[in-house]
Amino acid sequence: MSDKKLTPLKNFTKGILAENPVLRLVLGTCPALAVTTTGKNGLGMGLAATFVLLGSNIVISLLRNVIPNKVRIPSFIVIIAGFVSIVQMLMKAYLQDLDRSLGIFIPLIVVNCIILARAEMFASKNSVLPSMIDALGMGAGFTAALVLMGSIREILGNGSFFDLSLPVLRSGGVIEPILIFILPPGGFFVFGILIALSQKLTQKLDKNAARKELKISCGMCKGCEAADNCSEKEG
Repeated sequence: MSDKKLTPLKNFTKGILAENPVLRLVLGTCPALAVTTTGKNGLGMGLAATFVLLGSNIVISLLRNVIPNKVRIPSFIVIIAGFVSIVQMLMKAYLQDLDRSLGIFIPLIVVNCIILARAEMFASKNSVLPSMIDALGMGAGFTAALVLMGSIREILGNGSFFDLSLPVLRSGGVIEPILIFILPPGGFFVFGILIALSQKLTQKLDKNAARKELKISCGMCKGCEAADNCSEKEG
């Protein structure tokens, strides 16, 4: 189905699971692995990228008929860089600790393949409102993936959650922290597990949707007022 034919709700939700930029499209893996040692870092990086994605999608959509085709990629990068500069200055002014934690990965949002991909594939071909919804959906999916990865690694590797100590998982508690989870190998392990779970869940949802469409196309749901919202599964 073309992005242009999606309803606003489906346009938003596709980025959360079906086309999650990290767990399904495997984009933005560098910051996803590097900054997710804590849930707080994952949230900060996700929100920063979402702000840039939203702003750049809006501007690129507004200028889609003005930007010459031959220079569209350099133009997109300049627009994205402008919003990244805004984010970086705000973080340096008001969130110094988070800015130090994320380090070089904030300016590297300029070349984040998720943002550039949405600019090229969606914002440059659609009007402002769908582009905003697409940006928010993809940003939510990216943020959710980073927060989930960061939380798992922080809980298992450091015995805390968003910097709040969990005595059960601290040194001397019921379970000792597994330090490998806050190291690069632990990041790859958690990343792989989450990709596998996302793949399995998406396949299950796709199978259920296919069964529902088959029932309707075969006339099994003909005359039923609740056919469009039916969740009944075949055995």
